[in-house]
Amino acid sequence: MDGRRLYLAVAACAVVVHLGALWNDFVMDDRYIIVFNPLVHSLDGLWRTFTMPYWPPEMGGKMYRPLAIATYVLDWRVGGPTWFHAVNLLWHAAATVAVTALARRWSGAAAALAAGMLFAVHPVHVEAVANVVGRAELMAAAFTCLAVYAGVVRQSVGWSVLAMTGGMLSKENAAVAPALIAWAWALGLARPTRPKLLAFVASWVVLGAAYAAARGVILAPYARYENVAPVFVGAGQAAVRLTGVAALADVARLVVFPLTLRADYSPAERTIVASLVEPRFVVGLACFAVWTALLIFAWRRGRRIEAFGLGWIGIAFLPVANILFPVGVVIAERTLYLPSVGLVLALGAWLGSLNARAYGALLAGVVIAGGVRSAVRVPVWRSDVAVTLSILEDSPRSYAGPARTGALLLASGEPEKALAALQVAIGIFDRGHSTYVAGAAAAFASGHPDLAHEYMRRADQLCVGCPGGYRAEASAARARGDSATADSLVAHARQLEAQ
Repeated sequence: MDGRRLYLAVAACAVVVHLGALWNDFVMDDRYIIVFNPLVHSLDGLWRTFTMPYWPPEMGGKMYRPLAIATYVLDWRVGGPTWFHAVNLLWHAAATVAVTALARRWSGAAAALAAGMLFAVHPVHVEAVANVVGRAELMAAAFTCLAVYAGVVRQSVGWSVLAMTGGMLSKENAAVAPALIAWAWALGLARPTRPKLLAFVASWVVLGAAYAAARGVILAPYARYENVAPVFVGAGQAAVRLTGVAALADVARLVVFPLTLRADYSPAERTIVASLVEPRFVVGLACFAVWTALLIFAWRRGRRIEAFGLGWIGIAFLPVANILFPVGVVIAERTLYLPSVGLVLALGAWLGSLNARAYGALLAGVVIAGGVRSAVRVPVWRSDVAVTLSILEDSPRSYAGPARTGALLLASGEPEKALAALQVAIGIFDRGHSTYVAGAAAAFASGHPDLAHEYMRRADQLCVGCPGGYRAEASAARARGDSATADSLVAHARQLEAQ
């Protein structure tokens, strides 16, 4: 199969499997990042986004992903959710083609077809593809693959740095590109000359310094707002690391055998790990040991592409592993989009070494199974109601299910039922700042001001000086015609801002 047909085949597969996303609406974070964000609705947002945080300032101003927001500005000028989702499909197709190009260059056409098809249909990708704001993952992965291709295959400093810049401005995890390139060099996939190596290193230092400086200046006003997973609120650094290691069991399952998928991995579905002898930590450590053993085995056997792919998984996942530092989630399927590139590169190289019959049978079986699982999963992201129902079914121990149920009931004008659902969520997990804020709104709306003030007091203890959540909840209250609740929440937000 020539290169053009190969790339068309994998791109078509990536689109067809996720075609149901075209019927999906804006859901969950889509609403705050896109639908309610004035920056996206104005054409001048195309350049203003480079001076603004990813999350709207009233929501805490967390993270810096201007290129992703810039694409939403353009999409808003063209059409509604169907168009946004269509663009996501194109980005997934582009990332799939980039992965295929890497595999084709190093392992041949058969391995490239396998890697591309496996990446196109991997069920763990559904969240990133079918939820609009997952585009940051798609863009970061596509640019990272291009940066590695330019740096290792073409040995072009300029093109590699340009792709890295695009990736880092899409999502922070693209900053792993230099480590991936260095890993390829260590395995002998390329041998840059000393001047070329120094040029690469210098470009990485300059780019990293410029990015860190810009990000630091833009996010400085929001430094007091925490951005850690709810389960880590109040936890010590050792417990965060232990929990991160325990989560490797989820990572291994999702990457290798993604039959069970979840939209949420919040407490009490996933709780803090505080002991070295806790079974979840032991299982996670065992998964790490297996990965390490496979990597060493591939290296010693001279299976360089398999070793590179296995190393890619670890390098790409490390920034979101809660091992170097805590992040906003314990585990999220969307964060495995870039790490899974390593898996399909390794599997593609291995499958490409098999005889034709075994290759065809294994590849067909896995692609069909993965494609069906992904296609069935896509409608979960159809609406806020669909996502909430999936959380209630797939993660029954999570506080997020009843919390989201409460938010939906509040939006539909049923504050008493909303308050009851939010109280269930608080009973499951009593350290969720946003749950208390929503609970305060429901209490105000249902005529329980004393309870509302108590919930706000608890929310303030969890996130000192965080007015954004109150303003967002006030906007929602005003949108449903509840100006009294909105005024109460805004008044409290102003008190916090004045402190």
